[in-house]
Amino acid sequence: MGVCVILGSKSDFDKAKKALSLLSDFSVPYNVHVASAHRTPEHVEQIVKNSPHEVFLIIAGLSAALPGFVAALTERPVIGVPLSSNVPFDSLLSMVQMPKGVPISVVGVDNVINGALMCVEILTLKYPALVDKIKEYRAKMREKVFRDDKEVREYVQS
Repeated sequence: MGVCVILGSKSDFDKAKKALSLLSDFSVPYNVHVASAHRTPEHVEQIVKNSPHEVFLIIAGLSAALPGFVAALTERPVIGVPLSSNVPFDSLLSMVQMPKGVPISVVGVDNVINGALMCVEILTLKYPALVDKIKEYRAKMREKVFRDDKEVREYVQS
C-alpha cells in the first residue's frame, strides 16, 4: 500500500509537507522524490518503474509536465497538484489539458491536502479500513464548522 510522491523541484517541498502530514495521519506509507520531466527524464522513469506504491501524487509548478509524463509511464492512478507561480494558472492548464488516453486527476492549485485525500480515497478501494479513517476525518471537519458557527454567532450576539 502507499503513495509515491514526486516533486518537480525541492522548492515544492514546503507545500508538499501538508500532504505528507495528512498521509501520515492516515497511516498511509509514502516515499518522496524530486525529479524533473525535462531535466531528469530517466530518473523519473526509474522512480515510476521501481515504485511499489499504488498511487502517484505529483506536485509541480511552471510547465507542470511531470504528472503527464508519469501517467505515460504507468497504468496506476496519477494525481496532479498544480502549484502557483508568477504566471497564473499555467501549471493548472498544463495538467488539465492532457491528451486523450493519458488521464491524470487534477486538484485545485496549491491544494496538496485534496491531492493527498484523493490518493487515500483511491486506496480505500483495496484497503477498506481507510474508509473509517476518511469518515473520522470528515466528522472532525464538520465538528469544526459547528464550533466556528457557534463562535461567530456568539460574537455577533454579544
